Amino acid sequence: MIKEKLKFIQYLRFSKISNLFRLRLSYLFSRKKPVLTKNTLPSFISVEPANFCQLQCPECPVGKVQNKKSEKRFFDILQFKNLIDTLKPTLCQVIFYFQGEPLLNKNLPEMIQYAHQAGIYTSTSTNAQTLNSETAKSLVKSGLDKLIVSIDGTTQETYSTYRQGGSLEKVLEGVKQVVKWRNELKSTTPLLEIQFLVLKSNEHEMEEMQQLSKMLGADKLIFKTAQLYDFENGHSLLTSIKKYARYEQRSDGKYYIKGAQPNRCWRLWRGAVITANGDILPCCFDKKSEFSFGNITNGSFSACWHGEKANEFRQKILQNRKQFAICRNCTE
Repeated sequence: MIKEKLKFIQYLRFSKISNLFRLRLSYLFSRKKPVLTKNTLPSFISVEPANFCQLQCPECPVGKVQNKKSEKRFFDILQFKNLIDTLKPTLCQVIFYFQGEPLLNKNLPEMIQYAHQAGIYTSTSTNAQTLNSETAKSLVKSGLDKLIVSIDGTTQETYSTYRQGGSLEKVLEGVKQVVKWRNELKSTTPLLEIQFLVLKSNEHEMEEMQQLSKMLGADKLIFKTAQLYDFENGHSLLTSIKKYARYEQRSDGKYYIKGAQPNRCWRLWRGAVITANGDILPCCFDKKSEFSFGNITNGSFSACWHGEKANEFRQKILQNRKQFAICRNCTE
């Protein structure tokens, strides 16, 4: 979308472009030397504002019952500000989302505003269950550039099939509040994107979703492929629409992720995920924090991101990416 790209470009500075160029060079020459040069930092980070959620989506690790016993954590705001102060010369984007529901962290608008004032493009994704008038106003005032709202159905029955425990009415009202405050405050942001996860249970409502999206005043509607677990023998949620199916059945009767998966990953060079408890992860597919590079509570971000664990993981990806389960379900 042109509007989104133009907004992103506004944040670019020479230091950020130069860093991105060095990252790209390091990536291109990675087969000879799979180590990031010390004068580089990530061009984006994903920060997890909260590690828990109020819904029980069946394919989400956080939504599953066995993970409910884990300690609920919020990203420490002082730690976040220190992180931004360190990375802002080279950081192009902060994504305020990993696994938990971001809006459960009451400090989220302040965190967004701090990154925005540091000249960084900001975005977040929400189930919108707590997106009321007050929250919508604070998000618009924070300078948030992009807000993704998950709406996986146009009726409560269909919506709750996947977003278990959620109310479609709350979501729709939340979206209306964002549009209202954006207009009242005469703001061009946040860009409002509705995300529809295409599943067997909701594929019949895709056309209605297009109409609903326009009625709500959204800037963009995305039909997204669903990441499913235990998909090898098929899955009840796997859509019958091939274009929106992440997996395909092959001659042996098993299902595989579409497309080739070369032994490379640009994402490992240009970004990182930081969990609510401070763990630095290679990417958003590491749901269980199995491959942590370190923790920002115990050391600097740069030391962890350039450290032995990080470089060892990158090297293994270059040797055989499919040895990692998290990579076998990735579309990058």
